[in-house]
Amino acid sequence: MHRRNDRKRSSISISLRPISYLTEANIQSATNTSTAIALPSVGRDLRISPDQLQWLVSGFALSSGCLLLFFGRLADLYGRKKAFMLGSIVQGVFSLGCGFAKDEITINVLRGIQGCGAAATIPACLGILAHAFPPSKMRSVAFATFAAGAPLGAAVGNTLGAILTQLSDPTWRSVFFLSTGLNALCMIGGAFSMDPDQPSPETDKRVDYIGAFLVTTGLTLIIFVLSDGSIAPRGWGTSYIIALLILGVLSIVAFIFWQHYLEKRLDDVNIPTSRKFPPPIMRLSLWTRANGRFALFYQDYLQLSPVQTMLRLLPMFVTGVVCNLIVALVVGRVDVVYLMLLGTSLTASANVFFAVVKPSETYWAYGLPSAILSVFGADFVFSAGTLFIAKVALPHEQSVAGALFQTMTQLGTSFGLAITTLVFDHVRRMESAKLGVTAGDGFDSFAPPRAQLLAYRAAEWGGFGFGIAAAILCFFLRGVGIVGQRDNEDEVQDSQPSSPATLKSRDFEVGKTDSPSSTPPTI
Repeated sequence: MHRRNDRKRSSISISLRPISYLTEANIQSATNTSTAIALPSVGRDLRISPDQLQWLVSGFALSSGCLLLFFGRLADLYGRKKAFMLGSIVQGVFSLGCGFAKDEITINVLRGIQGCGAAATIPACLGILAHAFPPSKMRSVAFATFAAGAPLGAAVGNTLGAILTQLSDPTWRSVFFLSTGLNALCMIGGAFSMDPDQPSPETDKRVDYIGAFLVTTGLTLIIFVLSDGSIAPRGWGTSYIIALLILGVLSIVAFIFWQHYLEKRLDDVNIPTSRKFPPPIMRLSLWTRANGRFALFYQDYLQLSPVQTMLRLLPMFVTGVVCNLIVALVVGRVDVVYLMLLGTSLTASANVFFAVVKPSETYWAYGLPSAILSVFGADFVFSAGTLFIAKVALPHEQSVAGALFQTMTQLGTSFGLAITTLVFDHVRRMESAKLGVTAGDGFDSFAPPRAQLLAYRAAEWGGFGFGIAAAILCFFLRGVGIVGQRDNEDEVQDSQPSSPATLKSRDFEVGKTDSPSSTPPTI
């Protein structure tokens, strides 16, 4: 009995190491929020116009969001640890370059390339966790811990970003130097704590470059349109915005049909293998296996400093960590539909506080409850969603499945931001006109305070609408059930010593199939 307990404690101790470093990687990715709080300083120093300043954030999101599926597939084929290490190096090197940038073009290009590193690390992290921890209570803890890295990283990023920007001599450049150091720490920790990559069970390791081109092109164009549509010369009616949106949608449709064709061809034993038709990047059958206006309001409207803004946003990040702790405790007992329904409903209610906010009132009346409630939806959905993806995906497609989840998150964020920006601009122009002032587009163009306040309120009502829509969509997830494990369901695994290497081997054995068309193991 003592040996068994010792082995179990040893297993937990060893297992905690990759969790800690993978969580640290998620923290590092989330510290990119520190860039947003430094934007005014960057704009003044490099003389970047307000309407172009957003590309410091959008460029990173564009490249990271569009390449997730491609790099997720490469990680599944050639090694998740390799992808993690390479992505960390890319992020660190180009973050250092951003710190020394002297002009707008240079820093925008470097930020875009830096996003490619994030596109490699996040799917690799999710794949490593899924293989290191088979269905168990420990898997729920691992994924919830990883997800907690996002709010914790955002807290670290906003806090240090505000302090370094306001108080250090290099000002905004210190933010990128900090990111370089965190990347180096992640890379060194991962090199020593992560087990070597195991060979992929797929015999055909060719990459579908046609599919990669289609999905990357489509996502790039769509996210670009959603980011740039409101600031284009003629807004959403600008000819190139309309053309790029059509091309982006057509590329995504072509990608879906191409993946469907490749999957059907691969699963048909009567069709001989051909070099012209590699395995798909993303099996469409994966879909069938389941039966930020706050910072702008505080800085632009209330004219608060970066540190004062950071202090008002801090409750969001503390609550985010608590949310992931709650998920770890209850995900093995509560239907995922209830978790997501509760989370999205609370986030929707958070928007109401800012939709009726009175600037003259104290922060504790509107700002604090809104900050606390706003994160429930994102954290509940991310933690439970990644667990669900790990449950339905086969062992050799865990990274690409995680990449798919992240891609949908990126698209949803871009879509929501684009719609609420449209609402904001429309209301501000309309209310400014009533006061005899002509206001341009964008958050930084002049408008009377009254018009700005009404525009912020309208945008928050738009956010409330998205939250309610998300809550309604949760009912379509009925039948998914519980995605975590209870403690008593782990007992069958206690009789054997476990380590990340043996856990990955066991998960591989359970999920091994004789043909690509086999169904995933029952969990």
